[in-house]
Amino acid sequence: MDEKNRSEKTVWKWFWVWEFEKEERWLNEQAFSGWVLDGVSFCQFRFISCDPGEYAVRLEMRGPDSDYVSFMEETGAEYVGRMLKWIYFRKKVENGAFDLFSDIDSRIRHLERIARMLFIVGMLNLCTGFVNSWIGSPVGWISLLVCAVLMYGLGRIHEKIGALERERLLRE
Repeated sequence: MDEKNRSEKTVWKWFWVWEFEKEERWLNEQAFSGWVLDGVSFCQFRFISCDPGEYAVRLEMRGPDSDYVSFMEETGAEYVGRMLKWIYFRKKVENGAFDLFSDIDSRIRHLERIARMLFIVGMLNLCTGFVNSWIGSPVGWISLLVCAVLMYGLGRIHEKIGALERERLLRE
């Protein structure tokens, strides 16, 4: 599809951190239907029209790393953008398979990065919640609720890690 005939659309959508696979699946469904990711910001996805199935989209939680972005671009992937610690890439399907994780251990390391972030933010909310509750602030309950939601997400990530570890044992 030539650049002049491209349409654009913006979609507002929320995904929990532990639903990154669901988010990636949704982004690829969009690409399969002719809308490839072209930009991201908080809960906002910008798409441009493309030939249906022309692109595959991947995302990963990773700190700023220009060497990694350069490496991915050398493999034919295009850097789409970043939202906090999440980095988004797209690659033309005709240029071959596109996977950010080459093996089970790299998938586990990715999940461990997510788990570490959830744990730290959860503990900060727990401490904030206790301190604010102790001084009588109603904000304390909000922090405790956020902590509970994050700990739920941490549990979901640990389930995924456990499943991958079991899979690794079966392959050995």
